Amino acid sequence: MPRTSGERAPAHPTSAKQRQRHARMLRSAARLGAQYGLERVQMHDVAREADVAIATLYRYFPSKTHLFAAVMHAQVLRLAADTPPPAPGAGPVAAVTELLTGASRQLFEQPLLALAMMQANNVAPVDGSGRARRTDEVLADLMLRTAGVHEPTERDQRVVRILQQAWYGLLTTVLYERSPPEAAHDGIRLACRLLLGPPGDRERSGPLGPRCLRCAKGH
Repeated sequence: MPRTSGERAPAHPTSAKQRQRHARMLRSAARLGAQYGLERVQMHDVAREADVAIATLYRYFPSKTHLFAAVMHAQVLRLAADTPPPAPGAGPVAAVTELLTGASRQLFEQPLLALAMMQANNVAPVDGSGRARRTDEVLADLMLRTAGVHEPTERDQRVVRILQQAWYGLLTTVLYERSPPEAAHDGIRLACRLLLGPPGDRERSGPLGPRCLRCAKGH
């Protein structure tokens, strides 16, 4: 696993030109990550493909961990922006299951990149940048919104965090080739039923009511 560099905080783009260059570096990293994975990607190759100086790349991303954690953050932001509201009448189990299985399919299309992003995201908090925490928060907010919970309680937040970790674990088993994608999708469906459905309906396989995430509290 590449080491992080905690000696210097990453720079953040402020001007339009800097934001364009920043996005270009992320796109180049994603393309190379999809071909080679985290270990084999070289920072100078990313800089060359993005047409930036290597010093510029390191100013924004002091290590490959920073770089691929940022790639994951950008992709989660794009997922949140592109995900439409759940279909009318769809309960939280069906809606969140569709969200997570759809996202999983996209990740499995580029397994080396998916694994690179998850590896980087897992160790990013040690450098103090908070990138992984923000990524997890964006994903948790998206899951709550998809479940129809717009004013989440502390319990709602805990349930979603557990589901998020279950999803990460299921993804990892596929990316390390320990199970097929179909097994991960089955696991996602089961996790959503167990965590988002009401106690009396946890063995059901169909959609549940729109407030099932919170009904265990009597709401």
